[in-house]
Amino acid sequence: MIVLDGIERRFGTRQALAGVSLQISRGACLALVGPSGCGKSTLLRVINGLVRPDSGRVTIDGQPLTDGNLRALRLRMGYVIQEGGLFPHLTARDNVTLMARHLGWPAARITARIQELGALTRLEQDLLPRYPAEISGGQRQRLSLMRALFLDPDLLLLDEPLGALDPLIRAELQDDLRDIFRTLHKTVVLVTHDLAEAAHLGDDIALMRDGRLVQRGGLQDLRRSPVDGFVTRFIQAQRFA
Repeated sequence: MIVLDGIERRFGTRQALAGVSLQISRGACLALVGPSGCGKSTLLRVINGLVRPDSGRVTIDGQPLTDGNLRALRLRMGYVIQEGGLFPHLTARDNVTLMARHLGWPAARITARIQELGALTRLEQDLLPRYPAEISGGQRQRLSLMRALFLDPDLLLLDEPLGALDPLIRAELQDDLRDIFRTLHKTVVLVTHDLAEAAHLGDDIALMRDGRLVQRGGLQDLRRSPVDGFVTRFIQAQRFA
């Protein structure tokens, strides 16, 4: 589904990505983990075209990502950021349906999709007339996930979607996300600082440091075969380890 080949990106003098190459199979969930500033979020933005690489190539479902097909490919991607990215001046319903209305979906189709995704994400329908400031953080993240899924994308990109939530709400949403991934069989790239969360949600874990892909595999692979002391220290720093 996704092939990244030699992705390089600098911001001024800082090397954000240094020759990252990886492949993600259709229907798989890859969790990107690593310390702050290691390039996880930048890599996610390279995949959806918000950041263009200085060199290297991004291929989505066999198509190289270019200026000519960027809009069409983005319509096949859902994107969720840490704080949800909801527009504060729009109601929950208007936030969720924004792109569908822009694309001219008929009202009946929009209503049916709201009901379908509301049941999937366990978001109460009576919250839809409210504004983002009038609902809880967990509800805002469910709403953001509904918006990302609304056009039925092939690819779901999640950038620290649960990072701002308290532990109890976060644990509940982790279970819900895992159920949603299994139900929909979407290709998912998830950015998180939390190795336990990565192991809970991901089929595969990619550990990054200083813009580079350090190691990839399951949690047990990372524990058994650290390629350097950084991997060991990163695992030991996680509370569950």
